[in-house]
Amino acid sequence: MKVTTPFPQPFLIAALCLSALGATSTLARAAGPEVVAGPAADAQCFVPWTDKTKYFKYAKKPGPYRIALANGFIGNTWRIQMIKTAKAYAEQPEVKKQLKEFKVVSTGDDIAAQISAVNNFIDSGYDAVVIDAQNPTAFKGVVKRAQAAGVVLVAFDNTIDTDAAINVNVDQEGLGKYWGDWLVKNLPKGGSILEVRGVTGTSVDTDRHKGLQETLKASGQKFETVEVVGRWDDGTAQKVSADALAVHKKFDGMTAQGGSTGMVRAFMDAGAPLVPAAAETENGFRKLCLADQAKGLNCASGGTGPAQVAVAIKTALTALNGDVVPQSIRLPLAHVEDPGFKAGDNVYPDQTDNFFVGNSFPTCGINFTAQEIMGRSEANQ
Repeated sequence: MKVTTPFPQPFLIAALCLSALGATSTLARAAGPEVVAGPAADAQCFVPWTDKTKYFKYAKKPGPYRIALANGFIGNTWRIQMIKTAKAYAEQPEVKKQLKEFKVVSTGDDIAAQISAVNNFIDSGYDAVVIDAQNPTAFKGVVKRAQAAGVVLVAFDNTIDTDAAINVNVDQEGLGKYWGDWLVKNLPKGGSILEVRGVTGTSVDTDRHKGLQETLKASGQKFETVEVVGRWDDGTAQKVSADALAVHKKFDGMTAQGGSTGMVRAFMDAGAPLVPAAAETENGFRKLCLADQAKGLNCASGGTGPAQVAVAIKTALTALNGDVVPQSIRLPLAHVEDPGFKAGDNVYPDQTDNFFVGNSFPTCGINFTAQEIMGRSEANQ
């Protein structure tokens, strides 16, 4: 189809350039957050990452607010549960009355598509955008645009390498160190480790891998690791673990950033010896740990519950209300290890395998039942 315009092309280009300059000028007149002294408005919930973390105070906006969640990858159960948790949190009465609109978009692995989605929310006048970033370094331009437009930007889980936006996370490198310490303790002579990694290029995958490897190297014991990419997904993790077993025949230990249930099932299906396993908090993994301890499946389960998205939304609402928040917020890490697995306490035999346990942050007043979360849809809205 041929498209015509009522203006000559040079005039049209000039007009578009002037429009862009005008938009830039308008954005430049808006202010980002003021850096102030702490503590945070809710010091129990909003714990600063370090004692050097700065504090933000945004200009107070009248509610109710338009908030968007711009997710990237959604091809695993953690991300699906995270989207469902966000929707469940937005429907809680105390939260719902603060929201005029809650929008959810997942853009897949395409970094440019996620950046475009965030920019569209900024241009559409949303008050805050919460993101699980596909890449930690690709959003610097977006951060500047959000600040100029007075939009509160909160990154969580896979955060952004900047001190100009709010980051909410657990210590992902610390989680890798926790798994590494536990494996060192349970494999005093060292050995071969199967490491099932996450989504390539994300900050979570990089940080967890770094924490694990640095801990194994610092132990002074001889460890060899075979790395496979499981993308935090049970099906993918099971396949790549099975492939690794077919090539290497046996391992002395195993660890997974996600897809933990699939990793262990690969060992079971191959008839391979069950070895110490340090992995995430999927209910299926914990059920296997509880059921098969006598067969050699000694476990440590630690991770980051998808409910951190609720803390990110709570942070955005607090900032929009003009209250003080840390620029970087540290969330507690939930973990349990043998012999501490208990049915009905931290393992749920009646729930699905793909439900992530530890889906609460009591210091933030955030807690969900499985039914409250799993009854939601992960679709865009």
